[in-house]
Amino acid sequence: MSDTDGHDAATLAFYDREAEVYAARPREGRNARLDRFLDRLTPGASILELGSGGGADAEQMIVRGFDVTPTDGSPGLAAQAERRLGRPVRLLRFEQLAADAEYDAVWANASLLHAPIERLPEILARVRRALKPAGRFYASYKAGSGPDRDRLGRYYNFPTEAALRAAYAEAGPWASLDVEHGHGGGYDGVERDWLMVLAARP
Repeated sequence: MSDTDGHDAATLAFYDREAEVYAARPREGRNARLDRFLDRLTPGASILELGSGGGADAEQMIVRGFDVTPTDGSPGLAAQAERRLGRPVRLLRFEQLAADAEYDAVWANASLLHAPIERLPEILARVRRALKPAGRFYASYKAGSGPDRDRLGRYYNFPTEAALRAAYAEAGPWASLDVEHGHGGGYDGVERDWLMVLAARP
């Protein structure tokens, strides 16, 4: 379902094709989960965003005074985010992350859910390594019983909570790891269960 480089080519191609429409989709106000995440960080903290999409979350971080590095694996979406933010958005695929203790936090809202399930532990290890000691990491996933594609052809890892916890454990030790359950829709209009993971590096 996914290629050997650790990303799904068909999913990236979808976001490139749909970038303008995807980035312009309406959002209902501020991201409350992001605000809660930011409230626990030191003012001006450095944040790596994985999967910036249209740039709405990065914009919220910037407005609050954080030092944000927005990234996306899709050139089309990166261009849309650059247009919104008025600053460069780094083109970065998960498997290319090579930072070492650079960031106070990593924000990956509805992005790592596209990472091939068999490569997820390795990618999570890269995220862990990119964090400074005590750095915080948020990621959200659509829950399920294993990899599949949605009706738009996008790959999802659709993990169970147990599979997700196992992937994080394989990535390395964490000072804390909390999983919250939720329910909501997505770009495909389908309501699903979600798993929101908040972890901290020792």
